[in-house]
Amino acid sequence: MGEETNEAVRLLWGPPAKPSRGPKPALSLARIAAAGVEIADAEGLGAVSMQKVAGLLDFTKMSLYRYVPGKAELVALMVEAAVGGPPPVVDGLGWREQLTAWAKQLARSFTEHPWLLDATVGPRVMGPKELGWLERVVAALDGHGLTGPERMDAAVLLAGHVRGIAEQARAARPDGSPETELLAVLGPLVHQHADRFPALAAAIASQDGRDQALDFGLERILDGLETLITRRTG
Repeated sequence: MGEETNEAVRLLWGPPAKPSRGPKPALSLARIAAAGVEIADAEGLGAVSMQKVAGLLDFTKMSLYRYVPGKAELVALMVEAAVGGPPPVVDGLGWREQLTAWAKQLARSFTEHPWLLDATVGPRVMGPKELGWLERVVAALDGHGLTGPERMDAAVLLAGHVRGIAEQARAARPDGSPETELLAVLGPLVHQHADRFPALAAAIASQDGRDQALDFGLERILDGLETLITRRTG
């Protein structure tokens, strides 16, 4: 592992470490992460810097480096703080209900913290809370005839669907929705050229204004998993 990876592992998974020099610690990783989240929520991930976080906390940039070695590690701490843990396990809920609650809460996390979409891409170290999300899906599907890799792929598939919808929502206006804005752009064009796109024109004409892409896709993914589980378990 590289130096940045080692530092991220230490900060996310290791016991709280005191600065190696200087006076008694006046900051904590939790306070630093919370300040970074506050900035990112208001201005986006690109606005986050060690200097800006230090200023918000009323500390110097150099004092911040005694706790967090750089921005990469700062963002890792911010992700762990913002994403929180997955939905709690509720006795009696089937795997389908568990995964529905999981996807809905993940969607809320992306809505509350849109910058998470940028911060959670590519190979990287995950903290215990974030890794708990993957654990929850894999555990919910345990004992239903799926292999370990298939259960992990199911988690990736669900997360990918939620992320895709969240990306569209982020691009929409605050008072709009992805589906409504797409229809506003495409509707007049398709209507004008309905002779060339009759199926599309009919589909758009029957739209009821509900933004149901998240639920529709989620249900179809779960239907597919249910079909595979039924095939495997008889």
